[in-house]
Amino acid sequence: MSAATKTVSLFDRLPPIRGAYRVNYPLSRITWFKVGGVADVLIRPADADDLAAFLMACPPDIPLTILGVGSNILVRDGGIRGVVVRLGRGFSDIVVEGTRIDAGAGALDINIARLAAESSLAGLEFLSGIPGTIGGAVRMNAGAYGGDLGSVLDSVTILDRTGQVATLTAADLDFAYRQSRLPPQALVISCALSSSPGEPKEIRNRMAEIRQAREATQPVRTRTGGSTFRNPGGPNGDAPRAWELIDAAGCRGLTRGGAMVSPLHCNFLENVGQATATDLEALGEEVRQRVADHSGILLQWEIERLGDPVRGAV
Repeated sequence: MSAATKTVSLFDRLPPIRGAYRVNYPLSRITWFKVGGVADVLIRPADADDLAAFLMACPPDIPLTILGVGSNILVRDGGIRGVVVRLGRGFSDIVVEGTRIDAGAGALDINIARLAAESSLAGLEFLSGIPGTIGGAVRMNAGAYGGDLGSVLDSVTILDRTGQVATLTAADLDFAYRQSRLPPQALVISCALSSSPGEPKEIRNRMAEIRQAREATQPVRTRTGGSTFRNPGGPNGDAPRAWELIDAAGCRGLTRGGAMVSPLHCNFLENVGQATATDLEALGEEVRQRVADHSGILLQWEIERLGDPVRGAV
């Protein structure tokens, strides 16, 4: 059976939605690295009710992958089998209720930080330094500049694989460094964040400091995917940070194909030409090996790698 026949067969098994379907969708269009193969089927549900109805009717043997804006992921060149769910405008609402902020999973972290600042609410400034959506930030307990999701999350609303809704507290998720214990195949659809009243000038100044720090130390205007590896000692540990280990192993500026270890911040990989996902992943694995040989520490990927490699890939 040909790949095209398989895709048609898959599409024919899917229920109708109010949103949109795309067959054989090139995921390089929506990933920050601008690499990756196709999704068999990509769906953009209209809203949470549309997504729940889809999940209730979707055959359970069809694999599902959920994406935000494609920031902290590397989609392999072989693409993603099954259905990729992309959360768009129907999941991007942000509402302020006193010191609580309710946000759809597709809301950008920076937009939440900005609305909090406009509402004179403090404690969420760190979100302005995290690329991506709040749904992805919850899943990986994203953090930067002294804050993380685990410290500000009140609750998260999820859909399970059958379309049933549930609300979990931060305690339920048992947050740790760059991880949470979301149930298997749970899809985050919204969350509630806590903040506190603050001085508008101080909030604006803190966000300006974060913006200036990012622009000075990170390749924010290149095709990258954010921090590549976790810091071995966690956010505040005594162990050297990932970039220090990479630098000490002589990897700053290292290249493979169209991929490069950023000269500005060597815990970032960049697509500096016509890199493939294979180039980027292979370069990351070379960095891991060099660091292990030099320091005895095996770095762990922070970027999530999704999909199938092409034949001969790492």
